[in-house]
Amino acid sequence: MTWMEWYNTLSKPDWTPSSGTISLIWQILYPIILISFGYVFFQTARRQFPVKTAIPFAINLVANLSFTPLFFGLRNVPLATLDILVVWSTILWCMLSIWPRTRWVAVAQVPYLAWVSIATTLQISIFWMNRGA
Repeated sequence: MTWMEWYNTLSKPDWTPSSGTISLIWQILYPIILISFGYVFFQTARRQFPVKTAIPFAINLVANLSFTPLFFGLRNVPLATLDILVVWSTILWCMLSIWPRTRWVAVAQVPYLAWVSIATTLQISIFWMNRGA
């Protein structure tokens, strides 16, 4: 069974966005993430920011990139749910970490946080609705 066939067998809430909508949202968010995270990593490499400022950005990046292999590759709904909670919490940590140094980077995370809040709610719903499957 392909990953899409598997995904289609899962129970999901009625308000689940279409795959096209999800794809469009990520096409908008990834450039924002690339520019803002890249700026933080570049400034950290230049020793303009302390390493501790970049830690939540690095954790977020790893967790974000891990979601698809965990959920669609391993088809591990509980582990993917924990992962997205890490993504969501590290966005907040990123915003708090960078605010004193570069506020535009913190503000740039607002759409990312908004979408991941929706995605986290969706993922928790999918986990809950499929917990006996």
